Amino acid sequence: MAITLNINGKEHSVDAPEDKPLLWVLRDDLHMTGTKFGCGAALCGACTVLVDGSPRRACVMPASAAAGKQITTVEGIGATPVGKKVQDTWVALNVPQCGYCQSGQVVAATALLTLNPKPNDRDIDEAMSGNICRCGMYPRIRRAIHEIADNAA
Repeated sequence: MAITLNINGKEHSVDAPEDKPLLWVLRDDLHMTGTKFGCGAALCGACTVLVDGSPRRACVMPASAAAGKQITTVEGIGATPVGKKVQDTWVALNVPQCGYCQSGQVVAATALLTLNPKPNDRDIDEAMSGNICRCGMYPRIRRAIHEIADNAA
C-alpha cells in the first residue's frame, strides 16, 4: 500500500503495509535512524516522535495512521526554535550518558516546552514520565528543561 507521510516538512511516499509501525517505516524504508527502537510496546519512549505537535510512540503507531499529519523526528526537531534550544542545551549541559534514549527525550522535552514554556517540576515529571533513561540522567534532563525555561523570552 502506498502511504504518503509528511516528515520534517517533506513529503515521502512509501510502499508499506498499512499496519507497519511508523518506527520501522522511518528506520527501514526512509533510513531516518535517529528514532530508536527500545521496547516495541510504547513503554520506554525511545521511539518518540511528534505527530501534529504531540508526542507519540512510533513503535506502536501504524504508518497509515500518520498519513495526512505533520510528523517531526529528532532529525527535524532542530529546525524549530524550541527544538534547537533543547538540542543546544542538551549538549551544553552534557545531558546524555550513553545517549540511546536521548532522541525520545529531546522530542518529548521539545513538545513540553512548546506547549508550556515555563514548566515546573511536576509539569516536567508528567511530560517526561514515559521516557525511560537507563543511565538515570533525569536530574540533568530536568536541569536542562529548567535552564531553557529560565532563559525563555
